[in-house]
Amino acid sequence: MTTHGVSGSEGEGFRNAQTCFGFEAEFTADLRCIPMAVRRKLDLAGVKLKLVHWNGLTAAERQLLLAWPDGSAAVAELHLWLLARTAQQTAGVARTLPIACQESWQQQQQTPPAVHRACSDQGVLLSNPTWAGLSELQRFALVKLSQGGHEHRNLPLALAEFGVTAGVAAS
Repeated sequence: MTTHGVSGSEGEGFRNAQTCFGFEAEFTADLRCIPMAVRRKLDLAGVKLKLVHWNGLTAAERQLLLAWPDGSAAVAELHLWLLARTAQQTAGVARTLPIACQESWQQQQQTPPAVHRACSDQGVLLSNPTWAGLSELQRFALVKLSQGGHEHRNLPLALAEFGVTAGVAAS
């Protein structure tokens, strides 16, 4: 197993890659659920890690995944490591997915319609410049929290944490 350190070239992206948000604190203190930062890396690596896989990892391995850099070479290594590691689990090897490329959360120019609607439902108008000012990890979180079928329980908490409450939508 390779361990990863912070290199100077990873800078801001690496710090964001390790972030657990305040709205996740209820379940990330002990890493019993997969944090958004890890979920983003899984999308970048093209791996569908089920909660049973996550729970089959040691606490040290979960911390390792949270600290894993998200540069392209590191993400390719993560893909291989996760497939090898989960192959040892009773749940079997994790499924592979298409690697995230040009996803809505990777685009800075325009707020995705589903995010715009979910924010509007919360009374918040998320402008394109505000969307562009968010980190990729913050955009990823908002996209995931805005998906259909999601109860949006953490969306208002995320919006407040990201400082996206000033543009209140008219009712």
